[in-house]
Amino acid sequence: MPTILAKDGTELHYREYDFTDPWLNAPYLVLQHGFGRSSKFWYRMVPYLSRWYKVICPDLRGLGESSKDFDLTMISVETYLDDLETIIGSLGAKDVHYGGESLGGILGMALAAECPQLVRTLSLFAAPLVINESSQTAFRFGHPTWQDALRTMGSFGWADAGKRAGRTSFAEDDAGHRDWYSAEMGKSEVNVLIAMTYVAQTVDVKPVLHKIKAPVLGLYPTGGEVTTGDQFETMRRDIKDLKIVHLPGPRHLVQSLHPAACAEQVLHFMALHDGRACHE
Repeated sequence: MPTILAKDGTELHYREYDFTDPWLNAPYLVLQHGFGRSSKFWYRMVPYLSRWYKVICPDLRGLGESSKDFDLTMISVETYLDDLETIIGSLGAKDVHYGGESLGGILGMALAAECPQLVRTLSLFAAPLVINESSQTAFRFGHPTWQDALRTMGSFGWADAGKRAGRTSFAEDDAGHRDWYSAEMGKSEVNVLIAMTYVAQTVDVKPVLHKIKAPVLGLYPTGGEVTTGDQFETMRRDIKDLKIVHLPGPRHLVQSLHPAACAEQVLHFMALHDGRACHE
């Protein structure tokens, strides 16, 4: 599990999965997790993807196994993009396919807009353009602010409340998955999550959508509450090459609940762009 140094010296960790035929020099696919999660949250999709693409799953700084020893005021969209550029540059590839879930997808849209030469295709998993006010209110769980909720409830308590409120990814009867989710998010340091909320509350990629040149695939739940109809209208208007697929259900983390279906869509999407087969 490689680590590299960011521009400010922070240690960044990522997981690498590669079961491709070595003589084919397969392209890279970078999968970026969202708020409070880690590279572990891609585990259900990785087996489907890593036979055909070299899959790289970074831990955002401060999360997973990336270093937490840095000034938390450094957490910003700009810093996250710098970190992604550093990781992509370390791979030795001219460009990569990028997939991002939720906040990781927002970062992907920003990266594709600001560094179009790096992004071959862009796949979005329930990624909004902006986190709407109703979602931010829900994330407070009755506390005055999102930050107050995290300070009072802690990482595990906050994640567990989201789980019980049905805002995440679980099948109703999958208690093991629900418990695993809370336990893994509970490992995140609460001060890191609080710093991330200020990014999540303010980031808005609508103004840069027109700059995205890469083909874009959006995978979204049919009944999701985070990405709303007006955002889909904006995406269809401003992104030049866009395909949106809706998967059944209201759960936000579609890649966890529908890993095979998501992987099939993403593989077909990337393979069409690359002119290569992804089946045996």
